[in-house]
Amino acid sequence: MPTKGAKKVLGVFSVAMINLAIIYSVRGLPMLAEEGLSAIFYLLVSAAFFLIPVALVSAELATTWPPRGPGGVYVWVREAMGEKWGFVAVWLQWSENVIWFPTVLSFIAATLAYTVKPALANNAYYMLAVILIVYWGGTWSNLRGMKTAAWVSTIGVLSTLVTTGLIIVLGGVWMLRGDPLQITLSLRDMIPDLSGLDKIVFLAGVMVITSGIEVSAVHHAEVRDPARVFPRATLLAVIISFSAILLGSLAIAIVIPAREISLVAGLMEAFECFFKAYHISWLVPVVAALVVVGSIGEVSAWILGPSKGLLVTARDGLLPPFFQRTNKNGVPVNILLIQAYIVSALVLVFLLMPSVNSAYWILTALTAQLYLVMYILLFAAVIRLRYLYPDTPRPYRIPGGLPGIWCIGGLGIVGSLFTLLIGFVPPSQLSTGNIVFYEAFLLAGILIMVAVPFILYRFKKTSWISTGLSQTHSPKEDDHGND
Repeated sequence: MPTKGAKKVLGVFSVAMINLAIIYSVRGLPMLAEEGLSAIFYLLVSAAFFLIPVALVSAELATTWPPRGPGGVYVWVREAMGEKWGFVAVWLQWSENVIWFPTVLSFIAATLAYTVKPALANNAYYMLAVILIVYWGGTWSNLRGMKTAAWVSTIGVLSTLVTTGLIIVLGGVWMLRGDPLQITLSLRDMIPDLSGLDKIVFLAGVMVITSGIEVSAVHHAEVRDPARVFPRATLLAVIISFSAILLGSLAIAIVIPAREISLVAGLMEAFECFFKAYHISWLVPVVAALVVVGSIGEVSAWILGPSKGLLVTARDGLLPPFFQRTNKNGVPVNILLIQAYIVSALVLVFLLMPSVNSAYWILTALTAQLYLVMYILLFAAVIRLRYLYPDTPRPYRIPGGLPGIWCIGGLGIVGSLFTLLIGFVPPSQLSTGNIVFYEAFLLAGILIMVAVPFILYRFKKTSWISTGLSQTHSPKEDDHGND
């Protein structure tokens, strides 16, 4: 992916909107709402052991590696651990993204049904048609380049924030009117039941509910003044997403009993309750449309980000030349098209599963576990880079020197590893069927997805290297490095 002549079209606001489109989604609100007031505990743990470490690590790495050309997880891990592990990291980021798409696309289709006829959410042909139209439409918009993609993401984020703001206001009015609450508001209720792993396994979903903030680094070449933009955009996105998730989930929890909250349709169920009580049910289709627009923005942001990271590995000779093709906008055409075909096939499998909630959760769990393996590599990489290149200028540096980087990276590794392990325990809140199948499905998924990049790397050829196009540089090779 050539970076010379790339248009600098992204500022703080645009990058923050891309980050929000990636890390914040109203889809996660019902899952947290099931935990009631203890959602505060889960979010604080997630912020301390995951969100804040990922944000700080991403801000340092995105402004430092590489000094020229495209960045992202592949380059960061490669510089720290070698090319093979960099390939594994970006492959996991891309593959978990592909597996995740059917869940968000099904959510979009089910929500869109509320604008016409809610019963359509149970029609397989309707679901399939909407899912394919939305995903291929998102692929088309990304093929038009970053300017169009950023515009779609911005519109999506604004729609999502309006939706979140509305449900928060409705929840506030509900409380002020003295309407019955489905949760109790006391300090004691903030502490969840930690008596068994099956009680806290939802932490695996919560921990990565705001994952992905590192993805925006692949747009380094299109960002104006990255050293200033990335840290500010990251901080803004973190503050907004954390506040919106907390207040939005509590708004759902106060109006719907925990045992009745649907992971897929819980948000719209809450809006229906509010609107029915306030005698404005005609607003349901309007809100559903806003939710759909917001989710489309989220899908659009994820379609291109990991794919651009995979393109860098292709240009470095780790994938056949077929995957190196880009259009005039620098977008990896073949990678996006192959991704679209795989997602289309996965959607067919997803729609054949009997239980929406259990299918939604098991795919979410697999997505989370693959992503967590990547994050463990990422946190280890930022620590190792401080030792390998201690004198390399870092426009943004995690404070505290080596103790500081060990604290932040260590928290991230501990949080990721713990969440990865408990993800194998079926949640007590859901019926996931046979436990052997559940755990075998997750284990097989992880082993297969981790094995694929090692196999591809084993058979790579030097003739695949695209010389002069996107070979990225280490700090040693650049005129501002001191090593």
